[in-house]
Amino acid sequence: MSIFRLDGKRALVTGANTGIGQAIALGLAEAGAHVLAAGRSSCDETVARIAKQGGSAEAVTLDLADPAAAAARLGDFGDLDILVNNAGIIRRADTVDYSEADWDDVMDVNLKAVFLLCQAFAKAAIARGQGGRIVNIASLLSFQGGIRVPAYTASKHGVAGLTKILANEWAASGINVNAVAPGYIATNNTEALRADPARSADILGRIPAGRWGEPNDIAGAVTFLCAPAANYVTGAILNVDGGWLAR
Repeated sequence: MSIFRLDGKRALVTGANTGIGQAIALGLAEAGAHVLAAGRSSCDETVARIAKQGGSAEAVTLDLADPAAAAARLGDFGDLDILVNNAGIIRRADTVDYSEADWDDVMDVNLKAVFLLCQAFAKAAIARGQGGRIVNIASLLSFQGGIRVPAYTASKHGVAGLTKILANEWAASGINVNAVAPGYIATNNTEALRADPARSADILGRIPAGRWGEPNDIAGAVTFLCAPAANYVTGAILNVDGGWLAR
């Protein structure tokens, strides 16, 4: 079997209804995994696209706004070999005006839910003695400060640190924990930036690759980290940013 194949593996991808999460789900399915496409809103379109390309998938509802309840449901989905924590939210405001409610909402989905899902996944994987793969979706704001997004920046710095400590603790149990940090990707979330000629030009001017990333760029990196090709990769944060951070 190819070291880049995932045949026989079961993968849960959160936030798989659109954008990067949808691309990750499609990529894992194309590599042979059975994908559980999870989201608060319907992932039926993602499942239909996977079926059209000859893959195997099912849609599941998972609301990460209640992290403990979401983690408690992980056992309902059967044995999982792969967990991709992609779902995330962002709230923008000047930091002096940032509300506690917005802070809590972002931290619950972006960090607390990631921790609890990882914990539930690892407990089951260790009990089975079969190992597994976790890929968390970090951000350029795992390394930079940004502006007007204090909770998002804090949460994504947290994802980077959490990825490393979990890798340290679980590597001996055969669970590889890594993260992918996307750069500027052409999705619905960046549509306004791309539609602003001046802002888009500023962004492109700093990206050595000279283009916006595509969701498939992230899907390829995640698929690699889940595949046998990455057996000795753990605790890594893979920047997929066209060279943005190297600039």
